Amino acid sequence: MLTLISSAIAFAFPILILVTALIMSARSTQDREKLSPFECGFDPKSSARIPFSLRFFLLAVIFLVFDIEIALLMPTPIIAYNYMPLQFTMGAIPFLLILMIGLLHEWREGSLDWTS
Repeated sequence: MLTLISSAIAFAFPILILVTALIMSARSTQDREKLSPFECGFDPKSSARIPFSLRFFLLAVIFLVFDIEIALLMPTPIIAYNYMPLQFTMGAIPFLLILMIGLLHEWREGSLDWTS
């Protein structure tokens, strides 16, 4: 019985939070003036949205991926020294090879060349 009550609470609580967030975030699309960009009451000169550089976004994603991989590699010398060096080396070499292959692929593709 306790499991059933816990399951019901675990199921109902996230749904309640999602419904509350949906109700609170509902926007009124009826007022055109509130949705337009504000420029001292005049019509806007240009679009309020600036075009986003897709090249910059891809470079940022690549940076994040390699940054997370570096964070995973930081404790490797301590782990390799203290715990089973042979088994750790057998697991770390494929990880490093995948990293190097990914870096070479991005380099050859031109994703890392910002000037072109």
